[in-house]
Amino acid sequence: MTQVILVNKLDEAIGEMEKLQAHKTAALHRAFSVFIFNGDGKMLLQKRALQKYHSAGLWTNACCSHPLPGENTKDAAARRLKEELGFTTDLTHAFTFSYQSAFENGLSENEIDHVFIGHYDGPVFANEEEVSHYHFQQMEAIKSKLHLEPNVFTSWFKIAFPLLETYLANTTL
Repeated sequence: MTQVILVNKLDEAIGEMEKLQAHKTAALHRAFSVFIFNGDGKMLLQKRALQKYHSAGLWTNACCSHPLPGENTKDAAARRLKEELGFTTDLTHAFTFSYQSAFENGLSENEIDHVFIGHYDGPVFANEEEVSHYHFQQMEAIKSKLHLEPNVFTSWFKIAFPLLETYLANTTL
């Protein structure tokens, strides 16, 4: 059973809990989200596999998950990127945000989410147990689709994307 790191509002570790239990009880825990861009400035989006325990079949950033107890968050992000999409690349910590979101199946997210950015132009080898589809898309097209069809995206992506836009507007990568 996978454990997540329980944290306080300052993102200080205060314990561990089984992942599904954390999502059943809305326990605050540490997470990460990875955003990947190619050389054309397009963002990699993935559609979550239909068997995911929440947000199945929704579009989101390249990957997201939770560091394991004792695992560095950046290392966890790199590990999960390899597990879900079959590649590695240098990742840069961009910003952190917290959010809560309840799902129709009774599960919820209550996370402090560390956002990492990377660049990659090679082949993608999506893990079918995690990802049903993927593609690179221009930021403006994503922004438009978020406005027109918000229900096709994960709850955290709808929060993180505008924060990412602000970060990118004020940062030279």
